[in-house]
Amino acid sequence: MRYTVKISLAIILVTVLNSCGTMNNVSNSTSANHQNIKIITLDPGHFHAALVQKEMYAGIDPEVTVYAPGGAELEAHLALVKQYNERAENPTKWVEKVYTGSDYFEKMLSEKKGNVVVLSGNNRQKTEYINKAIDAGLHVLGDKPMAINFQNFNLLQAAFAKAAQKKLLLYDIMTERSEITNILQREFAQVPELFGELKKGTADDPSVIIESVHFFYKFVSGKVLTRPAWFFDPTQQGDAIADVGTHLIDLVQWECFPEETIDYKRDIKINSARIWPEPLTISQFSLITKQSAFPEFLKQYVKNDTILQTHGNGEINYTLKDVHVKTIARWEYKAPPGGGDTHYSILKGTKSNLEIKQGKEEAYQPTLYIIPNGSQNSFESTVRNTISKLNNTYAGVTTEKTANGWKVVIPQSYKIGHEAHFGQVMTRYLQYLKDKKLPEWEVPNMLAKYYTATKALEMATK
Repeated sequence: MRYTVKISLAIILVTVLNSCGTMNNVSNSTSANHQNIKIITLDPGHFHAALVQKEMYAGIDPEVTVYAPGGAELEAHLALVKQYNERAENPTKWVEKVYTGSDYFEKMLSEKKGNVVVLSGNNRQKTEYINKAIDAGLHVLGDKPMAINFQNFNLLQAAFAKAAQKKLLLYDIMTERSEITNILQREFAQVPELFGELKKGTADDPSVIIESVHFFYKFVSGKVLTRPAWFFDPTQQGDAIADVGTHLIDLVQWECFPEETIDYKRDIKINSARIWPEPLTISQFSLITKQSAFPEFLKQYVKNDTILQTHGNGEINYTLKDVHVKTIARWEYKAPPGGGDTHYSILKGTKSNLEIKQGKEEAYQPTLYIIPNGSQNSFESTVRNTISKLNNTYAGVTTEKTANGWKVVIPQSYKIGHEAHFGQVMTRYLQYLKDKKLPEWEVPNMLAKYYTATKALEMATK
């Protein structure tokens, strides 16, 4: 067990609160560089932990304390932050203080070197860590998923209840709300003249369909990502519908019922769910993980000694407030040239459909289409008027006629990229800390999201 001070680094926040939680051992200085928020990073096994530090935020102590068992995952995290500190353009200035040892979690709880815990790594114990961090009086910003099975969901409920009692903010990182085509799809769906009302649909013809395809082999901050072997273990990372699927469920709630409270006991019904494997060869696995053989804990998922049957695909069919929804989360090995993670989404309205595609025809860039249910000619003025009003908030957005409707043309300045979305999530969270509360609908809707994902997984595995 040891402390080391590594890399110049800094993290987060707007001017924030004196009463935002327990501040044991944290300076009460109110200087420009040392405000009342100080970050703790716990066992950063996933690159998302570093992405929240890709930029600086006003009014936060630049020193971040990291607690971890040590090893390659920690070194990869520190290397990413170091890369951000040393970049030529707009470098960050973080200073990380690192504690390594098998008792890293207990050490974090006893020392409380900050008051906001960032959690992004192995998900096996994440819900337990969240629960105990709340017990210790710490705010928590958790990467998705915060629960990977229904037992975790029950523990997460308890954590939210305790957080409310202690006036602590437990929040998860939902980056897809910051993607511009998702934002505009949501905006258009709230325009009755353009969209009408969201159809109820049927089980065979859902009114909302969202599908995402992620890739095991990918680049992060310009470099090929090395994934830990446990990433392929569903008991540590989670099945696809309980992991990436949480983004899709969140978008359904956020876009179709914006700022409405969802009661998972009353508003959600899981109709069916299924999971199926994605094969990964030993050579592909080795390239991704830098390990020459499958570890023992993965061998139960290996066929013919060389093919790993990853838990990489899942589908949920459910109703949300009587609207039929289908979400599909999939993984593949590697994107085609020029491609990356892809997103498909359709919302079916009584007057038009709003559809996001990201295929070869769109040059693998998310593209939003407006497809009227009737004549294009009679609908053109409606589209024009909607865009004109939208420009008050999103200047420069236009449309382009297509065979079936209109393509929404979005200025490049809005397309900041997935990695930058983590900074936007952090900024929102910091504002909530300053306000000392989340929006009223956020906690019940997080519970609804994790109920849907984990209940569907339970159904799929029976």
